[in-house]
Amino acid sequence: MLDCTPKEPLPRDARTTGKINPIKTCQPVGAMYAALGIHGCLPHSHGSQGCCSYHRMALSRHFHEPAMASTSSFTEGASVFGGAANLKTSIKNVFAIYNPEIIAVHTTCLSETIGDDIPTIIKQSEIPEGRYVIHANTPSYYGSHITGFSNMCRGIVSYLAESNGNPKKEQANIFPGFLNPGDMREIKRIVTEMGVPSIMYPDTTNVMDSPLLSTYEMYPRGGARIEDIKDSGNSKMTLSLGAWSSDEAAAILQSKCGVPGVPLKIPIGIKATDDLIMAVKDGFGVDVPESLNVERGQVIDTLIDTHFQYEGKKVAVFGDPDIAIPLTEFLITMGMVPKYVLTGTPGNKFEKTINEMLEDAGIEGSRVKAEGDLFDLHQWIKEESVDLLIGNTHGKYIARAEDIPLVRVGFPVFDRAVHPLMPITGYRGCLRLIEMISNALLERRDRDCTDEDYELIL
Repeated sequence: MLDCTPKEPLPRDARTTGKINPIKTCQPVGAMYAALGIHGCLPHSHGSQGCCSYHRMALSRHFHEPAMASTSSFTEGASVFGGAANLKTSIKNVFAIYNPEIIAVHTTCLSETIGDDIPTIIKQSEIPEGRYVIHANTPSYYGSHITGFSNMCRGIVSYLAESNGNPKKEQANIFPGFLNPGDMREIKRIVTEMGVPSIMYPDTTNVMDSPLLSTYEMYPRGGARIEDIKDSGNSKMTLSLGAWSSDEAAAILQSKCGVPGVPLKIPIGIKATDDLIMAVKDGFGVDVPESLNVERGQVIDTLIDTHFQYEGKKVAVFGDPDIAIPLTEFLITMGMVPKYVLTGTPGNKFEKTINEMLEDAGIEGSRVKAEGDLFDLHQWIKEESVDLLIGNTHGKYIARAEDIPLVRVGFPVFDRAVHPLMPITGYRGCLRLIEMISNALLERRDRDCTDEDYELIL
């Protein structure tokens, strides 16, 4: 007999299927961005025109720069018979018309479901002498844009990195993770300041933040050059920044060319930046320059000067795992309380890492979730609110509904200017984060203050 007795409802964070406002986008977005970090590269979307258009739009809206890419232009025929003919024709035409140095192919849901054998198709294609075609499998129905970025980084290493068998050079490889060009430039500056030559890839500086020139250049002057990527197999060490976006590529490079990888957090905050600097210091036997000591001291001084503005404030953090982890660490350093921390990218390590940070700091009652979404976050805030939100543009709807300030960090940020050029990494990035957080909280206080309150403050 059917039991019609009412059951207890599930807790609000106990959904096991479906996502509402996910904190991520699809793999090809990350793969396309990684490919743009190679000089003279034209990313190629092996799928329909609509997929390619969406991925280009997502990048162009965030960086305010054109994201150039080509597509295999699947129609009904490719859906039935496969996309091999489309890809072979695309490779031939792209080299003939646009003349890139390299084509980086990434797959879409449709081509992955069909099961196209991309390596075999590439081998059967007409590739001009001295040109290259690489690929990465990036099914959108698994992982996130960070997974796609990682997969393309793996493809770059697998196809291009080489070792000449000679003793390793006194140079460092830097796998920066999914960061804005301003952050990549800041990381390179720190390593250069320490007197260590480096090869960064992917490197989107002067690509997705290129200057306005008098003539159009389809391939901007920035990006990692192919000869440097090949030479990365002869480097002394690899600085792998971000477990989700960089560690797998570093592991392949270590296995293929014998270059040891040093896994680090993306250098957001004092501790993560210290770890990067000490890894370079210990790996190459160099001294930390006084200029970096001065920068660090300025951060400490600023924290002392401004701590009363954010000390003990509850904050919700959401975004990519490689950003959220060091950012949470820095917020704890600032004396704030990370109440809710979420990412949309899968990986149990995320929850373990954040919970260990909170436990070490003596913070209780926080909620941490991998593969979460903004519906989860909104429900949690409805139950117990916070003083500040930190995350991407999509958090503005929660901020508006609950009247909470939002500091925009990560990807995507569509509704703020100059964001991709201003770093949040390194000691300079610490100062910018302190400024944004302090000012957001001060603006909220100023808005809510009465004349009597101001008299007390002054």
